[in-house]
Amino acid sequence: MKAELGVPDLSSASPPGDIATFWRRTSQVAVLTPGLLRPVDDRLETGYGFGQADVAWEAVFAGPSGDGWVLRMKGNVPMAAVRRAVRARGGPLAGVEVDAAHHLVTRGAAGPGEPNWAARPGLADLVGTLGLSTYAERGCRRGDSGGQRLQPLTAYAVEYAGTLATARLGPDRDDLFARMRLGRSQREFSQVYTRGAADPSTGRIGYEMTDPPAAARLALHHRLPFAVCEE
Repeated sequence: MKAELGVPDLSSASPPGDIATFWRRTSQVAVLTPGLLRPVDDRLETGYGFGQADVAWEAVFAGPSGDGWVLRMKGNVPMAAVRRAVRARGGPLAGVEVDAAHHLVTRGAAGPGEPNWAARPGLADLVGTLGLSTYAERGCRRGDSGGQRLQPLTAYAVEYAGTLATARLGPDRDDLFARMRLGRSQREFSQVYTRGAADPSTGRIGYEMTDPPAAARLALHHRLPFAVCEE
């Protein structure tokens, strides 16, 4: 996100005006997470010398085993300071775990030997390359298939970058064009995701976005017609 908005080196040490401008501009792109440390940003920067601008990436997850998240701090962030902030149990850092060796701060993450998404065959491949943000979901959503015969869908992901969205449903799908067409009759979707193009061999559907923030909200609210299951 920082690179896309032209400030790849932004950190808590940057001028406050630059940080404020960055957060204002994030309202114009496809953001899926709110910036987990932002509610306590001022306190963290004043008391511990780091803040949301020092996060390299963050991931939020939800499921039957519970909700949680992962923060990856930038490599120059002193993890001893992060540990001190965690011990103070302030805001979102209450009850989290710190992996200083990998610069990770986690809540609710799977432990050693526990089932996790990365261990599921094929799921990591759907995430694709590093985009501005990525939404991934196991399974599919019950909905109107429009009379189309659809193959089972066990997982999918959508990668957002600039004004482009790339949905990944897995390779060698015979139903990809049918799934791409499902959105054309849904006004809410078709006004935001436009000019769809499908590649059945790779299982990708590409869209142009007229409103990236609205496109991200549709993913978060599970309103992506190409991801439905047959009733």
